[in-house]
This record gives sequence, structure tokens and C-alpha cells, in this order.
Amino acid sequence: MEPKKHHHLLADLWESYPDALSNNFQSEKSYDIVNHLSDLLAVGPYYHYVINIADYSLSQVSENTASIHGLATQPTTIREIIDQIHPEDLEFVLKAEEATLVKMKEIGFEHQLFLKTSYCFRMRVSNGSYHLFHHQAIHLAKDDFGRLTSALNIHTDVQHITQSNNKIVLVTGIGMRDDYCQIDLSKQLPQFDIPKFSKREMEIVSLVAKGNSSPQIAEKLFISPDTVRTHRKNLFRKTETKSVVEFIRKCIEWGLLQLICFSNIEFFI
Repeated sequence: MEPKKHHHLLADLWESYPDALSNNFQSEKSYDIVNHLSDLLAVGPYYHYVINIADYSLSQVSENTASIHGLATQPTTIREIIDQIHPEDLEFVLKAEEATLVKMKEIGFEHQLFLKTSYCFRMRVSNGSYHLFHHQAIHLAKDDFGRLTSALNIHTDVQHITQSNNKIVLVTGIGMRDDYCQIDLSKQLPQFDIPKFSKREMEIVSLVAKGNSSPQIAEKLFISPDTVRTHRKNLFRKTETKSVVEFIRKCIEWGLLQLICFSNIEFFI
């Protein structure tokens, strides 16, 4: 017997893309446990949970989830998480989710286990106000019949870094994939041109944001500290920033910085 599903705002949208929930493509992953969620850039309070697609219940919910949102008990369904989203942001969340599904369909659902999606929206916190959160999601696993069984979501409070929602949706590759797709859902065209960064510069962006010094970055990337310093100067020039804090804030607002990379933490599925 199929478990009873807990209906929620996004259910009809998700189920309107049946190939995302069930298809004949075999999993490309060669392991049974998803080892991923670490290399954490702790820019603010965050929590994670796994959505069980069969009934939209939650499992492996972070212990601090209830305290961050001021809930009496830990949430057990995705609807309880969605209820924390600012009412004025619900329409955007729907559009953002649809944009990710459209892009994943374009890339090919055979790659869905190696694609991560992310965007920002406001959520209620324990004091009753709303903070801007950065949302990330990855499809975790399929069963033997090709049905999606679970998805991992991570929410990070970035209110202390920026209160501006750029309304940019990202679909990026993980593992063997190197996809990087930006989808601008803002009503107006951006008032700025997002600079183009090289692959090496993007590596340095991530390492700078994690608090690494130039010598530490040089050691990790097997290049000289002077080369790192040159890259940092170029990055600050391209972003028109003068401090690391300002640089990180701009990178988040522009959708250039991934707050959490998936690796090393095990999720049992």
C-alpha cells in the first residue's frame, strides 16, 4: 500500500514533472550511501533534513531546526517547513522550483542525482521576525524502479550578510558534473553586470570565503602565495570590493558563492 502523502504548496508542481519523480534512468552513483554535505562554509545558523518523496515526510532533521524557527517540536513533514516561508515569498518559491525543474529537464533527468539547486527566500525565525535564508537541494536516491525516493535540503540563515534577495536560481553540478546555470527571476534587469570568473578564480573565491589565508590557499591549490595574492587583487578589482566581508556579501548576492558543498557527511537512504 502506498503511504498517504502530506499535501503541501509544492506538491502539485513537483508531481506535474513525473519524469523528475520517476524515470527509467539508472543511478550513476556507484555507492549506496550518499557521502555528502560537508566542506561546510558556516556563514550562519543552518539546518538540514531529508524529504521522503513517497509521503513528503521528513527524516534526519537537524536538532536545531525547531529552535531556529521557534517551533515547539521538530517538523515531521515538508509542509511544516514551507509554513515558515514569508507569505510574500511563496510565489517566488513556486517559480524558483519550476525553474529548477525546467532546467533539470533540459540538462536531462538522467543526471538529476548530480545536480544541486539553490536560491534564497525569507523564513520566520524564533523571535517572530523574518530572515533571509539560502536554500540548497539535491536529489539523493532512486529505487530499483527508477522512482526518486529522497532529497536533501539545507537552509542557511544569511540575514547578517545580506537582506537582499537577488532572485537568482542556481542549478550546479556536483561530483562528476560541472554544470553552472544561473536563472534570473527578478522582475527588473540587474543594475550591474556580474563579472566573469575563471575556474581558478572560483576555486579561490570558495577558499577565501572559508577563511583561508593566501599561504593556505597556495598549499591547497599547489600554486605560489604570490599567485594567490594576485588572484585576490583581481577578484577584489572585478567585484569592486575592498574587504573580504564585502567580497563575500557580493558573491552571495550575485549567486556566485555556494554556501555548502556536498561531501563527507553520510546520509543513510
